[in-house]
Amino acid sequence: MTASGEQVVLVVEDSEEDREAILRALSRSHPELVLEFLHDGHRVPDRLRDDALPHPVLVLLDLNMPGTDGFRVLQELRADEDPRLRDVIVVVFTSSTTSADIDRCSEAGADSYVYKPVNFTLFRTVLQGAVEYWHTNGFVRPGAPPEVPVA
Repeated sequence: MTASGEQVVLVVEDSEEDREAILRALSRSHPELVLEFLHDGHRVPDRLRDDALPHPVLVLLDLNMPGTDGFRVLQELRADEDPRLRDVIVVVFTSSTTSADIDRCSEAGADSYVYKPVNFTLFRTVLQGAVEYWHTNGFVRPGAPPEVPVA
């Protein structure tokens, strides 16, 4: 969370068109969210470890990216000993509907798997619903240890 109370969502998406659609879909419905974009997966762990920047409340992760794909990012995050990586909420937002991809993400520890529709109206509705779910739940993963305030 930023000093002004804004919550950061880290969007990992290689498609410029999809990044723009995500921005359009969430900017009006969730103005309290600050969207930060990475165009590939290899920078995600370093970004989540960076204490100079506000820690994201959620990672919106595309699967099919060049280089380090979303599967690899998800596996690295969940296997890391650092709770800033291991415990961050990860919502996979992808065009893949194969049961193999869904199962693979579930086994790797994705918190949600959301299909990315081609139609913008559906795209917006689905994305807003997924973000609203986590927003309503305080951006807390089920079973995650509660944060202890630092005095």
